[in-house]
Amino acid sequence: MKFNRYIIASFTALALAPGFVSCGDDDDFTDTIFPDVPDTVDPSSATYKFDTWLIRNFRDVYNLEFCYKMEDVETDMNYNLVPATLQNAQDLALLTKYLWFDAYEELCYKEGDEDSGKEFLKQYGPRIIHLIGSPAYNPSTGTEILGLAEGGIKVSLFKVNELNVTDFNQLNEYYFRTMHHEFAHIMHQTKSYPAEFNTLSNGRYDDNNWQDRNNGIVNSLGFITSYASSQTREDFAETIANFITRTDDQYNLLLWCADQNWYSGEDATDQSKAQCYYYYANDEDREANVRTYTLQFVDDKSRNLMTLVDSSGNVYSTVEQVEAYLARMGEKYTMYPYEISDGVDGRAIINQKVNIARNWLKDEWGLDFDKLREIVQRRQYDFNMDELRQEIENIQ
Repeated sequence: MKFNRYIIASFTALALAPGFVSCGDDDDFTDTIFPDVPDTVDPSSATYKFDTWLIRNFRDVYNLEFCYKMEDVETDMNYNLVPATLQNAQDLALLTKYLWFDAYEELCYKEGDEDSGKEFLKQYGPRIIHLIGSPAYNPSTGTEILGLAEGGIKVSLFKVNELNVTDFNQLNEYYFRTMHHEFAHIMHQTKSYPAEFNTLSNGRYDDNNWQDRNNGIVNSLGFITSYASSQTREDFAETIANFITRTDDQYNLLLWCADQNWYSGEDATDQSKAQCYYYYANDEDREANVRTYTLQFVDDKSRNLMTLVDSSGNVYSTVEQVEAYLARMGEKYTMYPYEISDGVDGRAIINQKVNIARNWLKDEWGLDFDKLREIVQRRQYDFNMDELRQEIENIQ
C-alpha cells in the first residue's frame, strides 16, 4: 500500500506565553520547567555523554527536554511504535541543533549581544522534542504521520530509524520540513496569521481526500503540496516549511508545475494521476486521436523528490531538464499542451501565500523569511557529520 506522509498539529491549548518578542528581545526566562529532572547524569551510564550534551545544549539553553528514549505516556497507544536507535537519536539531535536551532540563532543574532540569537527560541520554541523510531501508519487512509505538534509545547518526530545523514532530501522530507511545519503551527497558535490567507483557496480544500490528490494538480490550484490542500492551517504551515527547505531547483519546478494545465484522465474526479503536455507524430494523428505522448507528475520515492516523467520513463527534476526535453520533442513532433484548465493561476496564488507568510513573520515576529531560507539552504549543504559527532564524543 502506498502511504502518503503528513503531519498533525493539536490545538487543544496554547502553552506559550502571550505577547510579542522579536529577534533579540530579552523577556523573562525561567531556569527550567522540569524541576523533577536531575541536572546531572551518572558518569557510569552508557549514554552519559549524549545525555550531558542534551542537557547543556537544549535544556540549559532553551528550557527544552529532548526525549529520545521513547516514553509510552508521550505516544498514541493506537499506533504500533518502536524507539529510535541511539546512533540515529544522537545524529538527529545534532542536526536538529545545527539545522533548526542554530539557524534561528544565526538569524536573530545581534552584534555585541552574545545571547541575542538564542532569545527567540528560548521564548517560543517547543518545550519537548520526542523521537520515535518508526512511522505511525493509518492503513484506513493510506497515510503515515511524520510529526506532531501538540498544544504548542511538544513536537514529536517519527521514522527516526530510517535516518540517512548523507541524503539531505530525505532529511528534509522526513524531519526538517516537518520541524519547520510544526514550528509554524506553534507560532500561529501564539499569533494568528492574517485571515486573508484563508480566502485565497476558498472552496478548493479537501480534508478527506487530500492524500489522493496529485501534486501537479494541487500546484496548479495554488497549493505548495497535496497536504497543504487539506485545510487552511496546514496550507499555511506547509507554505512556510516548503519555502524554507526546498532548494531553488525544487521550488522552481513546483512553480513550473503550478503554471501547467493538468489532465487526470477520463474520470475528472480522479486526482491521483496528473499529466501535462502531449504531442503527436503528425497532425493526422491529432485529428484521429491515435497516439499521444505525455509528461506525467510523479513522486520519486527513492530520492524523495517531485519529478516529471516522460512516456519513455525518463525522469526530470529541474525546470531546465523539462524545458530541454520539450525543446527536443518539439523538433520531432507537433506539441500541444492540454487545453483543460482549472481556471486558477497556481503560481500567483502560491506567491501570494508566501508573501503573506513573509509579511506576517516580519510584522509580528521580527523575522526575515528570505534570510531564514538562505541560512537553512546554506546549512543543508555545509555540515560535517563527523565533526558534529565530536561534540558528543568530547564531552567531559
